[in-house]
Amino acid sequence: MAKNNHKVNIDFTKFANLFKNKKWLYVYYPIVALVLFLVFYVTLPAINFASEGFWAYLTFALILCVLPFIFKKTTTYSQEYQRPVTVAKLNPLALIVALPIIISIIGGIFSSSFFFAKTYSSVIDVKEAVFEEDMPETDNVTNIALMDTASAQIVGERTLGDLSDVVSQYEISETYNQINYKKTPKKVASLEYAGFFKWLGNKSKGIPGYVSVDPVSVNSAEYIEFKKPIYYTESAYFSKDLMRKLRFSYPTKILGEPHFELDDDDNPYYIVACYKPNVFMFGAKDVSEVIIFNPCDGSSVKYPIGNVPSWVDIVYDGYLASEKYNWQGMYSGGWLNSVIGQKGCKQTTDDFGYLILEDDVWYFTGVTSVNNDESNIGFILSNARTGEYKYYPVIGAEEYSAMGAAEGEVQEKGYKASFPALINVKGEATYIMVLKDDNGLVKLYALVNVKSYGIVATGTTQQKAMDAYKELLYEHGILSGEEVSTTNEVEITVHDIWEVDKTIYIRSTDKQVFKTAFDEKLLLIFSGDKIKITYNTESTSGIFEIVKYTKQ
Repeated sequence: MAKNNHKVNIDFTKFANLFKNKKWLYVYYPIVALVLFLVFYVTLPAINFASEGFWAYLTFALILCVLPFIFKKTTTYSQEYQRPVTVAKLNPLALIVALPIIISIIGGIFSSSFFFAKTYSSVIDVKEAVFEEDMPETDNVTNIALMDTASAQIVGERTLGDLSDVVSQYEISETYNQINYKKTPKKVASLEYAGFFKWLGNKSKGIPGYVSVDPVSVNSAEYIEFKKPIYYTESAYFSKDLMRKLRFSYPTKILGEPHFELDDDDNPYYIVACYKPNVFMFGAKDVSEVIIFNPCDGSSVKYPIGNVPSWVDIVYDGYLASEKYNWQGMYSGGWLNSVIGQKGCKQTTDDFGYLILEDDVWYFTGVTSVNNDESNIGFILSNARTGEYKYYPVIGAEEYSAMGAAEGEVQEKGYKASFPALINVKGEATYIMVLKDDNGLVKLYALVNVKSYGIVATGTTQQKAMDAYKELLYEHGILSGEEVSTTNEVEITVHDIWEVDKTIYIRSTDKQVFKTAFDEKLLLIFSGDKIKITYNTESTSGIFEIVKYTKQ
């Protein structure tokens, strides 16, 4: 039986004939120029050899430019048909398309830690510090920011929901930035346009305000109007789009994510980091400059990394801060050691928290050995503005173990712990966190000892949790009796009682003021009643936290 051989021949001569008439090129290349502009306008790549996006855009541009010449017609003799035939062959000119691909591949290879492990490990300088000396003791925990972004979003949406004229046209940015606003921790998020048509209808008015959430009281937020509306934002379109404005102002800069902040005069700005590689073409990118962008008028100023104004809080984001420490922790002994043996290799845990120290925001995260991730061998603090690093060799439970211990303390309630903050309680490194219900609302506070995460205390307020924690430290022999006597007992006559943001305030006839979390039993206390109060004597405001009370 005869065997049929079916061959599939692709005839590229028709493609080559398409551009045979050069008049086509007068139409084709203007279209190419328009397409390339539109692609640039939408994707906004940096015109910078250190940007991977630049090489991808260049490859796409070259493909369009050489497309008319990618095949050329040539005549060859066909043995099958015993006559000359015209065929299309690949034009050597087409090889130019491969050039940026080859360059970017080579650049990626030689930018890796395989060749430059030592350079990766030396991007940052980490100073070892003493925890008890650098971290001030915390007795009054009513000023610690514990709220995470998810909870901030819930509280913020609830606040905006009360403003019908605003909520119908705008929405809150999903990104809440932790800032130190006039030495007070705040989570802030600007309003954004709720879609293209809402922008179209409101672009002349701009965005009127922002939401500020108090991460200390955790259930307090407010909507604040700007002195001047902002017009440049990530949810705007065309020339008012924030990143587009920045790209056309700084076409060669590799731009990071913008962070919304407020200066000391309540003026809104976006802080945008500019990156450059420390290794070959693409490797070990770090912040080199900072752009402070005014979204009200579109003006901006670029600062060298060492001259950033002190009111700016976020220059380095927390993920970059952790990644840079991991470069040092993994590659200090060389690339081979990071893969085989891993002697002395360290890495951060996979999340971070915030600490407000003096006038700066710091990232905090634990450090663990790559061979044993059940406990921390220390932790680091990284300054979000200056990029300074400090390492504290405090051995103890890693954050997720502490979160699990806190959740286990109230497992019958099913609460979930947020990522903790780190505080110093009488020289003891201590995790403090909130416990939330399924709706994301804060229900309890928890403190967990870093060295012994079996020591767990919870309370309905930060101060009550702190008092319970100190009692546990006393019971375990970590503190002496004198160190935990921070409470006093007094009998008062109630002058008046009122509520603010689910906090009950009681004023006595001798003008002392006490406060506690809302308790419906307090509804049975009236002016003139006598009550016995146990309260915490440590107060910077003159308003004392009630530990317990009894109506006489």
